Amino acid sequence: MGTDFLKSLYALIRNNPNPSEHAVEEAFDGNLCRCTGYRPILDAAQSFNSRNNCGMAKSNGGSGCCMEKNGGGGCCKGSSAGDGDKDAIGPKFPAPEFKKWSPDTELIFPAALRKHDFKPLVFGNKKKKWYRPVTVQQLLQIKNIHPEAKLVGGSTETQIEVKFKAMRYETSVYVGDIPELRQFTFHDDHLEIGANVSLTDLEAICEQAVEKYGSARAQPFKAIKKQLQYFAGRQIRNVASPAGNLATASPISDLNPVFVATNTVLIAESLNGEKEIPMTEFFQGYRKTALPPDSIIASLRIPVAKEKGEFTRTYKQAKRKDDDIAIVTSALRVSLSETNEVTSANLVFGGMAPMTVSAKNAEAFLVGQDFTNPATLEGVMAGLEKDFNLPFSVPGGMATYRRSLSMGFFYRFYHDVLSNLEVMSEDLDPDGIAEIERAISTGDKDHEASVAYQQKILGKASPHVAALKQSTGQAQYTDDIPVQKNELFACMVLSTKAHAKIISVDPSKALDIPGVVDYVDHKDLPNPQANWWGAPVADELFLAVDKVTTAGQPIGVILAHSAKIAEEGMRAVNVEYEDLPAILSIEEAIEAESFYKHSPFIKNGDVDEAFKQADRIFEGVSRMGGQEHFYLETQACLAIPKPEDGEMEIWSGTQNPTET
Repeated sequence: MGTDFLKSLYALIRNNPNPSEHAVEEAFDGNLCRCTGYRPILDAAQSFNSRNNCGMAKSNGGSGCCMEKNGGGGCCKGSSAGDGDKDAIGPKFPAPEFKKWSPDTELIFPAALRKHDFKPLVFGNKKKKWYRPVTVQQLLQIKNIHPEAKLVGGSTETQIEVKFKAMRYETSVYVGDIPELRQFTFHDDHLEIGANVSLTDLEAICEQAVEKYGSARAQPFKAIKKQLQYFAGRQIRNVASPAGNLATASPISDLNPVFVATNTVLIAESLNGEKEIPMTEFFQGYRKTALPPDSIIASLRIPVAKEKGEFTRTYKQAKRKDDDIAIVTSALRVSLSETNEVTSANLVFGGMAPMTVSAKNAEAFLVGQDFTNPATLEGVMAGLEKDFNLPFSVPGGMATYRRSLSMGFFYRFYHDVLSNLEVMSEDLDPDGIAEIERAISTGDKDHEASVAYQQKILGKASPHVAALKQSTGQAQYTDDIPVQKNELFACMVLSTKAHAKIISVDPSKALDIPGVVDYVDHKDLPNPQANWWGAPVADELFLAVDKVTTAGQPIGVILAHSAKIAEEGMRAVNVEYEDLPAILSIEEAIEAESFYKHSPFIKNGDVDEAFKQADRIFEGVSRMGGQEHFYLETQACLAIPKPEDGEMEIWSGTQNPTET
């Protein structure tokens, strides 16, 4: 079991000694263990659940335990003495005796750390500085001097920017130790939360808000809690904050649509004072906001809903419902009069534009309509089609599917609201209202994994060749191999452009970094033919020569004494580009006569004659984006030169060894 799982389980038991089955599974969301497998890990974790302490029957896909004995004594999954059942399964070896866990034996958190007085810190050098203020006033002073400074809370988005977008920040400020940004206050008409409350704490705050305001008035907070339920794993929610969602201005954020739809007011603060920014005006473009450069997001004022006639719901569709990035996410709100006329509406979506946006045409149509009239549903659908008429080449692809999701979300919302109104409607669709919740994981023991491997057994499932070694921890991975003498680590310099001419590549700054040994590119290969690869036809350049044709195409390689230094050197390589035209659709390719000339034209039979003899001919256009790819883990490879005949010993996790 990996250390991440141990930490997650330990934190769960410390906070809740008797967790529910759902709590156990939720605690492990976001962890990856594709080699060992989740089964033994979940079994171990579920043993802390008192309902599953006997045999782990439920988790293992069984029908329960002990209660089936009807008071007969003993465990229903084991054998009973004297029952005469010779086939009963009994213990084959003495069970190991582990020390029983007890919450009373837990170490007490050190009192000195509880009383630790946080003080402001600063450290770094000429290239990079880190600040750690402990008051808002200190943070505002830093921001006034360094308006370009990167504020870091959970740091999840920052790490993505640094690692994958090669962004560099000379000044960073950690804001996680400022108590003023983690406070919250209940008011009669709104809840004010500090912008840096953790998302885990925000869940608890929303639960308190439901108790204080009641179910109807607390609808915005129930909507926030629902979005958080499907946002990242618990580990990320423990450190991420609403300010992080807002400042990064992600167009697929789960929380931002809720803040816009509920007419939340953002409080920006600088040394010059406070400024109120309505969330409906905050997002101005892709990753652009109305926050002044010298300001911070201090707090959010989230209005409570009206006691009657106001409805707020949230919806999200992702490839995997729990903790995955949204394809489309939304927050929908309407306010109705006593006669069910729509007085105000907010239909806010993420994943449909470069920023969080409202469906303006649909909203404009909806206001003033009788919500219970079926024509209202049709009119909003028409408005959504105008609002989100995405082109086929839209970034992210799936244009038709995303537009369908936006309509489907409102369809669910419409019927959900109808079900809460005192009207009778034959058109009510109850199946479109209920949420689909994840069930508790189940599984069966695989007795075939240890059977001798056989090939070509028709109709019989065969285990993966390496499955047994991986599940028992015997498999050796590239990182398990001890470091060789004079071993260097390589990190590829990747293109940041999709289609561009390479003007120059300057690795001088990288070579100045201590620990960086060399930079190599296509000019260091023995001949131009060595730079071509592919199967079955070697038709693709490995290292770019004069231009790049995809973002992420390798240009060169940095060699260094450690992986971290190689990564730092990769970022320091300066590549100058000249943008070239991009062809993004079949129509543009035909117009530019841009074809793969070496690809054969497949023709079988007489096409013209077949059309003449056809009884009916259907014409149409079929499109496939081809923009969705399988997620594959990072790969590692170890190359060891041999003294004889220029041999090279390769250790790699490749699935294509013949092309290595």
